[in-house]
Parts: sequence; structure tokens; C-alpha cells
Amino acid sequence: MVDVYTEKIGDVWFGVVYENETVYGTGFARNETRVFEGLSDAVKQDLSKQEKKKTRFAESVIEVLKNMYNGKDVSHDLRTRSNHLSKYAMTVMDAVSKVPVGYVTSYGNVAKAVGGGPRAVGQIMARNPFAPICPCQRVVKSDLTLGGYGGGLDMKIAFLKRERRGYKSEKEIALDHGKLLVFPVERVIEKVEKK
Repeated sequence: MVDVYTEKIGDVWFGVVYENETVYGTGFARNETRVFEGLSDAVKQDLSKQEKKKTRFAESVIEVLKNMYNGKDVSHDLRTRSNHLSKYAMTVMDAVSKVPVGYVTSYGNVAKAVGGGPRAVGQIMARNPFAPICPCQRVVKSDLTLGGYGGGLDMKIAFLKRERRGYKSEKEIALDHGKLLVFPVERVIEKVEKK
């Protein structure tokens, strides 16, 4: 049986669903109900009535999530359980997980790198059970406008602003199945601020 833990830090709720030291899902939102909904989706069971279980492991996962949310470049060795996802979804999520802090990519670029289409990539990002470990906020439309985001576009742009690093040029990330083109996050922020 999985355990769940949520914690409010500042004005954001963070949550993890886990078993032993394996993460089944993570999430964050402005309210605890939304976090529970996302975690419940990740494991396909209602967790809203389940008692929270605070362990050192759960606290360490929340700390990783908090630091990522705050725009820090965090390395971690969290073991995730993703065998409930399709092979294609796991491939997409693996590619997106390689987009470094300070950069974004597009749904189309992910699709070019791993196969499939931009809409399929978008659907996988919309159901991402490991946000922000799999940094779906770093995937935008091909014209470098925001696209969608489960937490709302205001949260997505705020997230991206915290990840600014001042990079100037695009680069390619080597993947098992190809190369993924990434762009400085500043290009997205610039477009948003011009509107």
C-alpha cells in the first residue's frame, strides 16, 4: 500500500505518494485538494481520505520539490515507479527530464527527438505524475509561447522566471533516440512580457 504526504511551504502545497523509498507521484499546487487530486491520478486511487505519513524519506522528497519549485538546480537520486506509464510516455518524460534549468524546449522538438507528434507529447505532459521532477514547465509551444500548464499559465511563467540563468544561445541535448534542441528560458519570458 502506498503512503502519501503533503506539506505547505509558503503559499504552495507540495505532495508525494510513495512506498518505502520509491516515488509513485509528486505534485504541487496552491491548495492541498489539487495536490491530492494529482497524486490520486498518479496511482489511480482516491488518496483524499488517506492519513498522511511523514517520514524522513517523504520530507526529503518535499525538500527536492521545494528547491526545484524555487528555481534551484537540484540533483537527486529519487527512484520513481513508472511502470503504469506506456513505453512512449516514459521515453517522452525521460527526454523532458534532461532539459536543464535555464532552458526550455517545444512539444515539437521533443516529438522530433523521440518520435510521435507534438500533441501526444502535450498530452503526456498534461498528465505528468512527477511534476516538477519531470520538468513539464520547461516544455512550450514551437513559437516559444507558453502553451498549457495544469497549475495555470501564471504559475508556469513564474516558475520559468525563477529558472532564469542568463543563457544566450540554444544547444542540443544528446538522447538515446536523437538530439533535443533547447532554448534559453529568457526567450519565452521576453515573449510573455511583450504581450
